[in-house]
Amino acid sequence: MAEGKSYFIDTTKCTACRGCQIACKQWNQRATEKTINRGSHQNPPDLSNNTWKLVRFSEVAGENVKWYFFPDQCRHCISPPCKEVADGKAKGAITQDEKTGAVVFNSKVKMKPADFKEIREACPYDIPRFLPSTGIMAKCTMCFDRIKEGMLPACVKTCPTGAMSFGDRKDMLEKANKRLAEVKKVYKDATLANPDDVRTIYLLVDDPKKYHKFAVAENTIGITRKMALKRLFQPLTSLRHMIG
Repeated sequence: MAEGKSYFIDTTKCTACRGCQIACKQWNQRATEKTINRGSHQNPPDLSNNTWKLVRFSEVAGENVKWYFFPDQCRHCISPPCKEVADGKAKGAITQDEKTGAVVFNSKVKMKPADFKEIREACPYDIPRFLPSTGIMAKCTMCFDRIKEGMLPACVKTCPTGAMSFGDRKDMLEKANKRLAEVKKVYKDATLANPDDVRTIYLLVDDPKKYHKFAVAENTIGITRKMALKRLFQPLTSLRHMIG
């Protein structure tokens, strides 16, 4: 599905105010989390069952200390690897909306910890989270309940600097590429993170690893092939168990 909706997140305009992070929690009624001073302004330390949007802070020392801000969230992949795995585990656990392309976890479908582990490992961006006590998976929903009513996602609506945009995929790609051309005049290493594979498109001005370990996918093709082979041989493995 190449149409639908997309986000464009311009990290050059992000001030790490964390307004998007708070807006996500408020709209989705997610519980707060206990935080501590870990030597970074980033809190909580990672995404979780209750934190679906997290502004990551990365400090890189050198001649001049540099800060990199990365508003992390689900990428809503064009062909979501998580769904590929989930389809073989529990029907309807992960769906993809035909109109918008939103990848949504079904809170009514419970997963086994071992099955969830495979689903999380399939995601090249390390996004899916899980609450073992309930068996429920969770992550950003693209504010599917808002956008179907013509509203912007809560995080985008809240952003005070215009770092986050949302709309038809064609328009967001056009905006992203136009902005990239402008930014490259100053930052020669500027790039868009996996724009052909995801609906959450990031503009980065430096090595993606300086922002976050999972800012870009290492090899989406390799991951897809690995999953396909696993699914292909799974029936044979099950048959051997039945015979042996």
